[in-house]
Amino acid sequence: MTRFVVLVAVLTLSLAACGGEEDKPAAGPPATTPTPTPSATASTSAAPVSRTTTELTKALLELADLPTGFAEDKDEAEEDAKPFSSSSSRCKTLVKYLNATKAPGSKASVTRTFTGGQEGPYIDYGLDSMGTADEVTDLRDAYAEAVDSCAKVTLKTDGAGSTSMKVEKITAPQYGSKPFAFRLTGTSGPKRGLEYAAVVTGVEDVIISVGVLAGQGTELDPATEAAVTKARHVLKPA
Repeated sequence: MTRFVVLVAVLTLSLAACGGEEDKPAAGPPATTPTPTPSATASTSAAPVSRTTTELTKALLELADLPTGFAEDKDEAEEDAKPFSSSSSRCKTLVKYLNATKAPGSKASVTRTFTGGQEGPYIDYGLDSMGTADEVTDLRDAYAEAVDSCAKVTLKTDGAGSTSMKVEKITAPQYGSKPFAFRLTGTSGPKRGLEYAAVVTGVEDVIISVGVLAGQGTELDPATEAAVTKARHVLKPA
């Protein structure tokens, strides 16, 4: 499958956890930073790789990999939840990605969400097995195109009304293959000032997604490095 991309939709859970706070909360400690490693190169193997959820789970960051002060949020996203919308046809693809609970075409998917407290930060990690490195590249490219095409989306949260959120591309942490990052910022409505930053990158045939909600702008880089480093260490090459 091509021309789709993933943003693991634990964002919805994180927003719900923020309650009715309008101001950006103070962030807790960032994710741990393992020894840096060079960015991965795409696999040259043409044969699809089969990954199990057990294998992916072992490659996903766990609470022991994070510094003290974090706890795992074990709530599950509602499959039919669609918090994002837009009146612009140019945003149709991005809205579809933001409302997804896993990568379209994913063969296996695992996620974990961690919180530094009621005021954040909330850090989301996801791994999706796409079968080949080419599929990972296609998803990443489509995601980047969707972000470039859309200036804003609307976020609706239960009991809090709707918030207009600016969409913008940001510099991605340079870990994994062809990393891409973007940010959503609440510009009006009950969640005005709320920020969510996310990165999508790859390790061989696996898409890695990392998102930080209610952070201070410093968590995304070390969180991405930690996620990529562990995935590369645990997953067998394609």
